[in-house]
Amino acid sequence: MIKVLVVDDSALMRREISKMLESDNSIQVVGTARDGSEVVSKVKELSPDVITLDVEMPKMDGLETLKQVMEQAPCPVVMVSSLTGEGADTTIQALENGAIDFVHKPSGSISLDIDKQKEQLISKIKTASQTTSGRLRRRTISPRIKKTETVVPPRRVMPGKMDPAHIVGIGISTGGPRALMEMLPNIAGDLNISILIVQHMPEKFTASLAKRLDKVCPMQVKEAEDGEIVERGCIYIAPGGKHMELTAKNPRIRFIQIVEGSESDINCPSVDRLFASLNHALAKNWLGVILTGMGGDGAEQLLQLKQKGGHTIAEAEETCTVFGMPKRAIEKGAAEFVLPLEAIPEKIHNLYHQKLF
Repeated sequence: MIKVLVVDDSALMRREISKMLESDNSIQVVGTARDGSEVVSKVKELSPDVITLDVEMPKMDGLETLKQVMEQAPCPVVMVSSLTGEGADTTIQALENGAIDFVHKPSGSISLDIDKQKEQLISKIKTASQTTSGRLRRRTISPRIKKTETVVPPRRVMPGKMDPAHIVGIGISTGGPRALMEMLPNIAGDLNISILIVQHMPEKFTASLAKRLDKVCPMQVKEAEDGEIVERGCIYIAPGGKHMELTAKNPRIRFIQIVEGSESDINCPSVDRLFASLNHALAKNWLGVILTGMGGDGAEQLLQLKQKGGHTIAEAEETCTVFGMPKRAIEKGAAEFVLPLEAIPEKIHNLYHQKLF
């Protein structure tokens, strides 16, 4: 039985979320709290396996409450967020600071998508309950290169003027914002590389993630746009709710293509869709990386890259928030290197300087 503490200043939301969770026989709501100041004492008293935490509360907001939980009584936390831009920014900060995942705030029993919201909430609670206390503790990785010291403006790739950028494709899901915030600042901005990232995340949240990463990374970070040229020194994040693919009209100029998702998509954006396009456009001449996340998105296309003679990396279990995606890649034999998160930037540098992608 998964024990859950529900935290929200609204009595209606506490009741609605509790009802959703207890519709699953494997979940028990052991308590509720209406204010962040109550949470730490209730965690110590009730020993929940997971906390659902409202992002926006009047007395002590979700970020401060999360901070106190992680410092005094570490417990997996799933944030409950509104769909506003401000809510997205705060949610990304929460994910960077230890929250496992987030769900949209239920809009009431008459909502047309209430069943889908309930399924997502239950699924994410079950995933969060599998996270060990050791993985909740914030890992600190000091960036070797500060953005203010080595900003390298991206330059358009012109035929005959410059070799096209070397491409790194990254697939990531649950635990992604924190992992990216820890890893990407350690990748030098003066390498002739471009990084394309699929982070499983809905609309609005990917834009907030890109803006926050751009403040700390030597490379420019942006949400990808349809039709733009892939430039050196730039990191592109697939927009939430849409697929990102790479197309090459000639060997030197590569474009990003943004494709609308459909209701049948299991993941949107999809790591498999990005990696398939890279396999098609670049054959073995790109580097594939699978990081923390639930499920198996990206594993099959990563295997195809490795079978062609390309190079692949999977994050080691010891640093994953959720070991699902890397585990699937490893089990398939798709991972050439299995490395803890902090070792991946150095491996990317080494492979680049050895001209292996």
